[in-house]
Amino acid sequence: MKILLTGATGYIGKRILPLLIEQGHDVVCCVRDKNRFYFPEKFKNNIQVIEVDFLNPESLESIPDDIVAAYYLIHSMSGSASNYDELESISANYFVEKINKTNAKQIIYLSGIVNDKSLSKHLSSRKAVEDILKTGTIPTTTLRAGIIVGSGSASFEIIRDLVNKLPVMITPTWLNTKCQPIAITDVLEFLTKSLLNPVTYDESFDIGGPDIVSYKEMLLQFAKAKKLKRYIFTIPVMTPKLSSYWLYFVTSTSFKLASALVSSMKVEVICNDNRINDLLGVTPITYKQALDRALLKINEDNIVSSWKDSLISGQFKGNVGHYLKVPKKDCFIDRRKEDIINREYTIEKIWCIGGETGWYYGDWLWSLRGFIDKVFGGVGARRGRTHKNEIHSGDALDFWRVIYANKEQGKLILYAEMKLPGEAWLEFKIIKNTLYQTATFKPRGIMGKLYWYSVLPFHGFIFNGMIKKLIS
Repeated sequence: MKILLTGATGYIGKRILPLLIEQGHDVVCCVRDKNRFYFPEKFKNNIQVIEVDFLNPESLESIPDDIVAAYYLIHSMSGSASNYDELESISANYFVEKINKTNAKQIIYLSGIVNDKSLSKHLSSRKAVEDILKTGTIPTTTLRAGIIVGSGSASFEIIRDLVNKLPVMITPTWLNTKCQPIAITDVLEFLTKSLLNPVTYDESFDIGGPDIVSYKEMLLQFAKAKKLKRYIFTIPVMTPKLSSYWLYFVTSTSFKLASALVSSMKVEVICNDNRINDLLGVTPITYKQALDRALLKINEDNIVSSWKDSLISGQFKGNVGHYLKVPKKDCFIDRRKEDIINREYTIEKIWCIGGETGWYYGDWLWSLRGFIDKVFGGVGARRGRTHKNEIHSGDALDFWRVIYANKEQGKLILYAEMKLPGEAWLEFKIIKNTLYQTATFKPRGIMGKLYWYSVLPFHGFIFNGMIKKLIS
């Protein structure tokens, strides 16, 4: 059967795709940019990729009419737009208008638990989208989840950053708010078992694990799982804005996402009922079991997807393809080359760059640049990378975005997502027995030129040291 998967490059989308294929379905993947959609070669015969921008109704015409069901996994909370709620409503309306014209028998939507009269902007937006989807003629199944625990999820990454970096935490009182976390594996089981299941048609279900805990307890249980001693003290004077900045500077999250999460964390997200467990035969695992599984995936370097790989988690605009051709006109360029001894060895080092590996030379300066970027509202360097030695087009890599990655060619192009008075690229390519490393900066006005000359003294030893380390 042909299933439509929106949000195919997102955290949930990347994980449910292989499950749908394993169940024998053909999947139509909606993406904004084909250049940044990676999937294993073995899935090739079961995937159709179409470019769709849900804010552009004309692009939705590429959605085929012969789909039998559709997953709606589109969220804009971590984007830079402050009116993300309006954008989500517009997207949902266009989606309903198009899906009504297809042969679809079901829409499945992953939303957030809403059981409080005073909802945050984030949860209100999720509820509004749910209501819009129900206005169509296609039966809609809504699964409402709270905190999703899994390697690479935004919630899990925030918890991990806080526990790993802060032995003592002075925190806002919302850390005492209760929630009902659920493992990503259980979310996926609910999503797949709901597919074309009549008992779920035109129904909304809360999904959650068996534990009801506070955010403080979640942090302490994580610390226990990592065998770390952590002390947490809550104070009533930390405002939502201060709380957002606290999360923003300590963790890898963006400020917009931190703000949205803080407003949501003041509201209890507890399941009203768990009847769907019996309807679908699902027994959710405990928070501790979810933690153990997530930590195992991280230790095995087997993270399937990460929230930060979504384009909206950074400053990147437009399609990846628009940035493939690195400009030369009106640009400042730092070119370096070195003869290589072992091609495979150098390629492996390039493919491991950033994240925990670092940048091979002057790491403290790269970290300082990341901190400065955070101060000015950028993504900073804490995003790291999803895999230790795998890179794909569209991936986030510290404060860069991967534009092109071809291991056989020995070519990697990165585009800077840090706050800059201009645009910047970093390119590595191997031709025969020579490694070429090129840093390109296209300044924006006089401030851009001043910026280049201010960092020029550091380029001499940073870039020179880096290329020498890559070949040695």
